[in-house]
Amino acid sequence: MSMKRKTFFTLIIMAFVLSFFVTPVGYWGKIWLMRVFASPPDIINVDDRQQIDGYDWELKDANWDLFNFKESKGKVLFVHFWASWNTPSAAELKGIQQLYDRYSDQVDFYLVTNEEREPVEEFMIKNKYTFPVTYRIVGVEAPFKIPKIQGTYIIDKEGAIVVDTKEPRDWDNNTVTQLLESLSHTP
Repeated sequence: MSMKRKTFFTLIIMAFVLSFFVTPVGYWGKIWLMRVFASPPDIINVDDRQQIDGYDWELKDANWDLFNFKESKGKVLFVHFWASWNTPSAAELKGIQQLYDRYSDQVDFYLVTNEEREPVEEFMIKNKYTFPVTYRIVGVEAPFKIPKIQGTYIIDKEGAIVVDTKEPRDWDNNTVTQLLESLSHTP
């Protein structure tokens, strides 16, 4: 009898593990785990901060209209590269949405993707995100290094890179809110 019980529990565990690979439960489970284990980003020491290479960078907004990054010169910037199909990107966006809700009047948010509009719009509606989507024009030079898929920069009013991370991070925490408060209120 105990052998049947062990076999039953083994099968249950195997089914649970397999669900992470072949069902939507696995997708949401991975996102949840990434959020749980994400840490705040590292803040670059003042003496080690690098300046961005200017502000001339042409992009497209959610309506597919061209605009230039120069519009944000002299402001605090939150620039996040993401893709709707990338699980680590999806894990970060909830915290970024909360930051956007709290700081959109003090910080310019650029959530940059190089995807087509349709899958991005579907993703935004499905997840009830309201942050502005920015579309990158592939081949156009940026004032900083563009990550392969995901990555985030926080840039101060003088154009110094304060945060540079390519790892999934927890964006809705005291470390980030205190940083944005201090950067927003410095003259």
